[in-house]
Order: sequence, then structure tokens, then C-alpha cells
Amino acid sequence: MKVILLKELRGKGGEGDIIDVAPGFANNFLLTEGYAIKATPGNIKQLEAKRKNIAKREETRIADAQALKAQLDAARIPVEAQIGEEGQLFGSVTSTMVADAINATLGIEVDKRRVELNKPIKTAGVHEVVVSIYRDIKGTVTVVIGDDPETAEAEEAVEEAIADAETPAEEVVDVEVVED
Repeated sequence: MKVILLKELRGKGGEGDIIDVAPGFANNFLLTEGYAIKATPGNIKQLEAKRKNIAKREETRIADAQALKAQLDAARIPVEAQIGEEGQLFGSVTSTMVADAINATLGIEVDKRRVELNKPIKTAGVHEVVVSIYRDIKGTVTVVIGDDPETAEAEEAVEEAIADAETPAEEVVDVEVVED
């Protein structure tokens, strides 16, 4: 059965695409949930009239997805987890936990189904996680479980700089100001 998509359908197509699907899938899901309409000659004619508007919305979506990709690629997301000896986690970090951490850290709402974890993370450390944003656009977010090595190094450098800057009391010399 041929249908015209009204929304993006992951793995099938985007808004305005005409796709061929099984009649049961079309009748039981796509048509009832508002994802598609039947591809009748009248609907196809209306679709042709709306092509410019659909193309503009598509450009906007792609630009937004690229901006979100850049933001995710630059982010380091801390995830809270209980860590045992030798870096093993009690339990595991799931896609839901990663999505919640992205929302808490960056304020970006990410659907847990878009977080592509092949298997749950079971060790502490730094992990790269792929997030599917829109169609073929995917961002890679750095997930930090436990202590972040970069943050720890930066904190140590700041503490050393403060320690070096402090002058012990014995070394302070009184200076008299002589006026002419």
C-alpha cells in the first residue's frame, strides 16, 4: 500500500515521502497515529503543491540537527553510578541514564531510543556514545562515569598554582615608602 508520510518515520523516510508499506502496518499504525495518509491522486496533487514548504522545513530541521550535533560532539556528560573495586559498576549505565544525563547537563531533551548503546556500559571511565539526531545525522557524546581524568588534572593544576602563588609568612619583607 502506498502512503505519504506526514512526519519522519525512522528507517522509512521523512515528511512528504511516498513509501510502499504493508497494508496492516499502514492501517493499524501509520494512518491511525497520524504518521501518514493514503497516496491517492488527490493527496499526491496536494503534496506537489506543498513541496516548497516541506523543503524549507527540511532545511530548518537539518540546520537544527547540525547545531545539536556540534553541541553534543563538544560535550562531556557525567553520569552518576556506583563504582566498585577495579572500576566495575554495580549494575550498568543504560541509554535511559545517558539520555537523562544529557538533559540534566545540557538541557537538551533526547529520546532514549535515539541513544545508540549496543550494550550497557559496565565499567567506569570515559566512553563515546552515538546519538542519532535526524536521519543520517549522528552526534557523539563523551560520557564520563566516575572521576573525570581531565577535570581531575585541571583541579590539580589549579591547586598547584594556588600553592605556588601563596608566599609563606617568613618570606614577607616589610617595605618602607620614602617620600621625596
